[in-house]
Amino acid sequence: MGFLRSALKVGTIGSVASAGLFYAATRHNTFVPMTPADPIFQHPLYKKFNPSDNPASYDVCVRRVPLKDINPTLLEKKGKLTEAFCGGVWGGFGYAYQRRYLSKKYQGPETSTHLWTRAELKTNNYDVGTLITDHFEVVEKTDERIIVRCGDSPRKQAVRESDGLFEMSAVVKPDERQYTKLLLETALGNVYR
Repeated sequence: MGFLRSALKVGTIGSVASAGLFYAATRHNTFVPMTPADPIFQHPLYKKFNPSDNPASYDVCVRRVPLKDINPTLLEKKGKLTEAFCGGVWGGFGYAYQRRYLSKKYQGPETSTHLWTRAELKTNNYDVGTLITDHFEVVEKTDERIIVRCGDSPRKQAVRESDGLFEMSAVVKPDERQYTKLLLETALGNVYR
């Protein structure tokens, strides 16, 4: 009975600590309203991957960061900040568990051209066609945003049972200083000085 009590105590402490860590890591992020009129729902890729206009789930999470806190080299060339932010999403600790799980399950000869390691994920340019851990594919890239298709393996190009678009953007707004909860926060570690 003592062992069970100790295990329960450790489990409870671990759960409380995890919740506290999650709150601390995401406390500066805010969810903002999004409606079906949002531009992503008008995007040709959204219509292509959802031809039956099935219901969608969506959210937008925003984080504002003072420009003075951003690595100035990422501001020298358009698009570098967005690439570093995207690299932080996939190479950060927020995606670490899923990255390890997918690696154990799908990494092999058929997926050898996909990005798998933390180093690859943090430093990639994320050009269109980039494949991420056999679960994401970059389908659009501009200086301010990178859109990836998700929901199944990028080896399945037809409409999937579970299909989606995930947009990451880093927009320099000198008046507002706005960016895009755990994944977003960990991405910032790749852009700070």
